[in-house]
Amino acid sequence: MFAAQPVNDHHRQVEGLFRLLFGLMTLLLILPMLWIMALLIDRGGPVLSLAFLFSFPTHGMTAGGVFPALLGTIWLVLLSLLASLPLGVAAAIYLSEYARQDHWLTRLINLATINLAGVPSIVHALFGLGAFVLFFRMGTSILAASLTLAIMSLPVIIVSSWESLQAVPWAFRVACWNMGATRWQTIRQVVLPNALTGILTGIILQVSRAAGETAPILFTGAVFFLPFLPTSPFDQTMALALHLYTLSTQVPDVPEALPFGVALLLVGLVLLMNAAAIGFRLYLRGKKRW
Repeated sequence: MFAAQPVNDHHRQVEGLFRLLFGLMTLLLILPMLWIMALLIDRGGPVLSLAFLFSFPTHGMTAGGVFPALLGTIWLVLLSLLASLPLGVAAAIYLSEYARQDHWLTRLINLATINLAGVPSIVHALFGLGAFVLFFRMGTSILAASLTLAIMSLPVIIVSSWESLQAVPWAFRVACWNMGATRWQTIRQVVLPNALTGILTGIILQVSRAAGETAPILFTGAVFFLPFLPTSPFDQTMALALHLYTLSTQVPDVPEALPFGVALLLVGLVLLMNAAAIGFRLYLRGKKRW
């Protein structure tokens, strides 16, 4: 009565074929990344050292290290995160917890967020040049470049935060309201802590994009070479992405391993920041009770 039927064998075969297909598709996505990392490690690994990390470029940037560019990249990422995270999370809270979903303002904000995500980076660069450098008179500075990167990162943070807030069960809110809590108390003490893991996903994506962008910072705050370290957000700075572009296209007689070393350092810095955020997210996820 419970013996396998031919239709069961057919379904099992089809399932096996789809499993194989999806596995091959995943492998095709992973192999290029592994090949790129292997190439960077093979050609750029010998360059990496403490002297390379903590020294200035010398001999027309054909020798020495990348410390100003490394420090400038950290400046840009952290300041852009400080500017975009509160605004993006606040917008997501409004859209998820306060706004009427069928209201014209909600639709307008959603449309603006979608359009902003599709704007090319060079357009963001020109906006940053006109708004922050010229109109607000910040000059070409770390602050102007960071705010430009923050504008670019807002759509990712808003969407990821909104989805995380929506994923919190509605029963949590109802239980808090029945206990006499206000809407803001419910959001601050219940909804946000339970949505924090998803918000961190947006932060991870923001860090990756901010560290690798070149065009926005080229017009707003980054320079090819700086013989000193920036001391305030109103100074100019070097950045790893722009430094890599400069070594690859503008500087003659550069040792072959040097651009690969800078690229490997940039990828490693992004992976390190992402790993820290992912580790914190996993820690918070382990404390959930639902």
